[in-house]
Amino acid sequence: MVEGWLVLWKVLSWLRFEWDFICVLVEVESGVVCCRDVESRKEHHRSGPWRERWTSIFADPRKLKQPHKRPQRAFILALGLVASLFLLARVCMCTQSLFGLLGAKHRVSTRPRVRPDPCSVELLDTASEEFLVGGSLSGGEGVKGVKQPQGVSVLESIGLGQKPRIGLLNIDREEALRWQQYAHGRPPLSFPLARVNQSLGWSDFYPEWIDEEEIFGTPECPFMPFPCVHPGTELDLVIARIPCQNSIESGGERNVERLQLLLSAANIATQAGNEAMHVLIVSECRPPLNIFPCGELLEHRESLWLYRVNLANMRSRLALPVGSCELSLSINWPEQLAAKTGNERRQAYVSMVHTDSSYVCGAIVLAHSIRLSGSTRDLVMLVDASIHPDQRQGLEEAGWKVRVIERIRNPYAEKDRYNEWNYSKFRLWQLTEYDKIVFIDSDLLVLRNIDFLFQLPEISATGNDVHRFNSGVMVIEPSNCTFQILMDQILETTSYNGGDQGYLNEIFPWWHRLPKRVNFLKHFWSNDTEELTTKTELFSADPPVLYVLHYLGMKPWVCFRDYDCNWNLEEQHKYASDLAHATWYRIHDSMPVTLQRQCWLKTLTKAAREVERRQAEADNYSDEHWKIKIKDPRLKQCATPGNCDWQDMILHWDVSPSKNTTASAS
Repeated sequence: MVEGWLVLWKVLSWLRFEWDFICVLVEVESGVVCCRDVESRKEHHRSGPWRERWTSIFADPRKLKQPHKRPQRAFILALGLVASLFLLARVCMCTQSLFGLLGAKHRVSTRPRVRPDPCSVELLDTASEEFLVGGSLSGGEGVKGVKQPQGVSVLESIGLGQKPRIGLLNIDREEALRWQQYAHGRPPLSFPLARVNQSLGWSDFYPEWIDEEEIFGTPECPFMPFPCVHPGTELDLVIARIPCQNSIESGGERNVERLQLLLSAANIATQAGNEAMHVLIVSECRPPLNIFPCGELLEHRESLWLYRVNLANMRSRLALPVGSCELSLSINWPEQLAAKTGNERRQAYVSMVHTDSSYVCGAIVLAHSIRLSGSTRDLVMLVDASIHPDQRQGLEEAGWKVRVIERIRNPYAEKDRYNEWNYSKFRLWQLTEYDKIVFIDSDLLVLRNIDFLFQLPEISATGNDVHRFNSGVMVIEPSNCTFQILMDQILETTSYNGGDQGYLNEIFPWWHRLPKRVNFLKHFWSNDTEELTTKTELFSADPPVLYVLHYLGMKPWVCFRDYDCNWNLEEQHKYASDLAHATWYRIHDSMPVTLQRQCWLKTLTKAAREVERRQAEADNYSDEHWKIKIKDPRLKQCATPGNCDWQDMILHWDVSPSKNTTASAS
């Protein structure tokens, strides 16, 4: 929705600019007042001064013959013509940006990412007041009478030697002298760091929307300075002091200066580290789990966090943009899509079905769509005890490796609400037999191969709203310690939407933006004919343009195949698309008949759809889907033996049909 508003605002801005610009020139050159609205123009035409001025011009031949008037009028007409052509081009560009997803020629961040050299003279000026504490210390053995520095207690077990090579970040001179004494006189290397522009906030690095299609230009993140690490620099230990405002949060503090220091410490480690590189973070807050993973944490005491850094993994994380202000990967850049993704045997697609067994059908179709895309990665399905053994067998026949889990309750959810058990998603981090997994909700459909996602780190996802990501598709690196942190923080961390998505956004504030085509929402943000036409073409394009289609609203498997049943409920119209509906059933129909049986409609579901259709007919909805005769063969197939008469059920209908038979938007 924000994308559409932004483009509309730009269109209106250009329209106003072009008209105002012409008006100003006309007023300056000819004295004619250029009114912007019809009533003002009419009033001005009726006014005496306007009539007298133009009457005098046409009544006096001498004024018409003034030589300077003709070139001025010609200039104005020519300028108006040029401006009109320019305006027409602008409008075409705006139309392309609103509806430019269709077709294979559009671009997505195809420009290589180039960062300024932090060691350049322009960026490194240690005399500037805009630099954090840094500088060099004189060497020598004469540093005596200085107490031990903070952090020595956690270094005893790692064996740094008598004179370790230490790098310091955001450490004052007094503490630096203590570290020099610890290193038996070897001066530590203190790294100056230019402060990030103080006018920049978190939303500048994590905007709600970016121009993924590069209609107006290539999205670029604001400049975030990193420290200069000269070639040949070698260190054994990097020590960084990181400020923290809220020590209760588990890495969830959204502070630009804090992020700069964390990434700078990681950057120093990767450029000056060897195979046994250690980083000591001094902070009241836990460092973000996807910058400094808990699996690399050797020891934690109060505000001290000692890590043994996996340099290869850290370099891959630092190669990505500093925020979601740029795409982490271009799906139109073949070199990126063809990059190696690691050990395929330790990578898997994972989904979940718990509490609501109707999602089993969606999960089976999802598995089939992944296999149709050409992927051979493992498929892992997490289910709870509510899923019947026959349904588990169907999932296995579809290709899923079924794992039974114990659900995790959301302590803030009301009983029997849709989000009561959605913290069960934390179980994903317990799949430690895999190095990396791509989680996909079971109400999604894979239209093109997305194996390239396995080359990206945790957390990679599409944007949702404000600075947050959507958890429907995300790259995860399983870790038992991450799972334990997720569990430990449940009572201390507040979810903005009361669900797992809000919770995970608080734990992982530093995430990487995926193109929206790998999690494209079936949602019409406005009642706009062009948006409707373009998106429905996207949903049915052959070959497909989208990679993954996310079915919001009432799910296809609880509707008759004849049309999208979201049309039967006025509040659900924003999710209704017959072409997207047909796309899902096209994949469904390509499955073996034995698997299709898992998608038979229950008697209650059939009755509910008919009651909703009759209500739509009574309300005379203009789309007239209620006129379509249902020919779905499942209407005559009984998924609940002994209770097959859905028409008789309608006669005794006394509750809202959608109460227990519709799937909420997610």
